[in-house]
Amino acid sequence: MDIIGRTSEIQELEKHYYSNKPELVIVYGRRRVGKTYLIKELFKNKFAFYFTGTVNVKKATNLANFDKAIKEFGGDIKASSKTWSEAFDKLKILLKRNTNEKKVIFIDEMPWLDTRNSDFLAAFDYFWNSWASSNPEILFIGCGSATSWITKNFFKNRGGLHNRVTKRIHLAPFTIGECEDFFKTRNIVITRYQLAECYMIFGGIPYYLDLFDKSLSFSQNVDKICFSDNAPLRYEFDELYMSLFNNSHRHIKIVEILSTKKGGMSRNDICEAGNIPPNGHITTVLSELEQCNFIEKYTDFTRKKKNSYYLLKDPFTLFYLRFMKNNNTKDEYFWTNYADDSGHRTWCGHAFELLCRMHLHKIKEKLGIPGVSTEVASWHSKNSKPGAQIDLLISRKDGVINLCEMKYSKHPYEITKSEADALERRKMVFIMETGTKYAIHITMVTTFGLAKKGYFGIAQSEVTADDLF
Repeated sequence: MDIIGRTSEIQELEKHYYSNKPELVIVYGRRRVGKTYLIKELFKNKFAFYFTGTVNVKKATNLANFDKAIKEFGGDIKASSKTWSEAFDKLKILLKRNTNEKKVIFIDEMPWLDTRNSDFLAAFDYFWNSWASSNPEILFIGCGSATSWITKNFFKNRGGLHNRVTKRIHLAPFTIGECEDFFKTRNIVITRYQLAECYMIFGGIPYYLDLFDKSLSFSQNVDKICFSDNAPLRYEFDELYMSLFNNSHRHIKIVEILSTKKGGMSRNDICEAGNIPPNGHITTVLSELEQCNFIEKYTDFTRKKKNSYYLLKDPFTLFYLRFMKNNNTKDEYFWTNYADDSGHRTWCGHAFELLCRMHLHKIKEKLGIPGVSTEVASWHSKNSKPGAQIDLLISRKDGVINLCEMKYSKHPYEITKSEADALERRKMVFIMETGTKYAIHITMVTTFGLAKKGYFGIAQSEVTADDLF
């Protein structure tokens, strides 16, 4: 079985397969993250029925495809289904004939079936509650990328599907360590420094990684995938957001605003920057982006709800907006030729911070606190002139706060006198304004560690890119 990672997800799916009660499992996660691959690879020939919805087609088209799938699995189709109720009745007949001890039903891309006036959800509700939920041999797996649709219609449903889901499985992107494992299975030779930059561009999305050509260098692959005439990801950004959100232009506007601020922005700042009315619409859009893991909501160290901030956390979105959206150079070797540009270095700093935030569990491991209760926050000074800001701090129950400073560098990072002074000032302002009694540790997170010269001793701890693996 050629599955990288996904250990806990496989254990959960197998547990529900071998259970002695009916199971309604929902697997969700962003487009291209590998949901369909995981389920199909795990269950292979165990499906009693498998069907995938098609986006942007009429109800009749999906119904015709559903009938076709029933026929392929041995069902008898005498007349075309006109409604989803008829289609699920045919599925019930098919499943009654199936003699498997566990009947695995997999419907992929369920949100695409719920078109206007389709009554798909009502029909599924009746199918599940009137029959499937009483049959212990049923394992129904529903899947989709539109996380906001799944949350609304399954996890927060107040009708017939309320509390019917027996297991939610969120499939996250690969970690950077899993990306390394993935490339090894493809015989792609790449250094860990290049892997860090790879993650900063593509995140841990398996589909993007599978586009790599082992005969090309890392920068050549980036050019081929993103900047060549037939680049496979040339239109990925718009397709990604359109597939997940209705009126996706509103979501795109928000991520465009957040892409300009590496430390995140408050809701009011976002509204002000985008001339957006501070009403329920912005709340909905922010919530949907957060549910789909494009942005992260985090608190200021003051713990006041009104001081929450929103941070763009999707690497490909940041990369696209910085380098692909308005790229009119027509240079098919853009990334190879751009490596030493100041804009590249600025992006590296921002993207490396995202990489670190996405691997906080590894940072905690290196600090020796994987089991210690912690809170992660940011902090913005309120009174000091000039102001001070800490993008990432880890407040620990053992009486320590790690002020994390993240630096991307091609060589061991040297802390200069001016930077040491700035770090010390930031630390003192933080202590003065918050009144904390915790011990404050400066933690440097860098690609190759600290150069053992200059003012490296100001840091109580350090984490390297290797530690993130």
